[in-house]
Amino acid sequence: MGIKTYNPYTPSRRNMTGSDFSEITKKTPEKSLTTSLKKNSGRNNQGKITVRHQGGGNRRKYRIIDFKRRKDGIPATVIGIEYDPNRTANIALISYADGEKAYILAPEGLTDGMTVMNGAEAEVRVGNCLPLENIPVGTQVHNIELYAGKGGQLVRSAGNSAQLMAKEGKYATLRLPSGEMRMVPLNCRASIGVIGNGDHNLVNIGKAGRKRHMGIRPTVRGSVMNPNDHPHGGGEGKAPVGRPGPCTPWGKPALGLKTRKKKKASNKLIVRRRDGRAIK
Repeated sequence: MGIKTYNPYTPSRRNMTGSDFSEITKKTPEKSLTTSLKKNSGRNNQGKITVRHQGGGNRRKYRIIDFKRRKDGIPATVIGIEYDPNRTANIALISYADGEKAYILAPEGLTDGMTVMNGAEAEVRVGNCLPLENIPVGTQVHNIELYAGKGGQLVRSAGNSAQLMAKEGKYATLRLPSGEMRMVPLNCRASIGVIGNGDHNLVNIGKAGRKRHMGIRPTVRGSVMNPNDHPHGGGEGKAPVGRPGPCTPWGKPALGLKTRKKKKASNKLIVRRRDGRAIK
């Protein structure tokens, strides 16, 4: 998918870019596979803001994606590639031979009329989903399960893929997009190929209003606040934070503090962290 530019008839249009949606072949979603999406603007059941900078945004329906791909041995035909406002990747509407329809993440190279399959007997071909034990070493995969039967949890955003590096014992070793090397049980499933819409990260938003359409409200720096609103606030002119390190509005360490628990059970499955260090 390519990137389109705009004539600069306003200052905000000058650097704005957008997707040209050349991969999209179906404009309207499948009604039976959509559900309403309730907005809560980052508020909990008491009406208190628990997630900041959320609110507004365009109304949209949620597309029910089949991350599990458990319908084995039945070929499915790709009906169309669709835009999904809820994720960076595009989605593909497929129709199984028995008439059932489903949405899957659309990898690069998947087009209308192609056939996809699920299960251990499926070919190693773009769009197919099969257990890691049946996938050759070196293959690029996405939508990877961490627990067999739970559905894909890893590598689901636009342009991403993981590489199957090795298979040993009960585990396969994957190199994730972050550079982390991680072991995943061999009976977990993954889909073949690289997720499409790879140019998504090149899009320049261009203006504040476009962020508001996405449901993202403005973020204000702590250093421009008053001292009663933020630990970084106050002072004449541009003042330093005045603390050993940056803080959140509630005085907790921010920007670089590791929040992963030292004794997390899954540490033993991480061969190498994304920063290149081995887990101790």
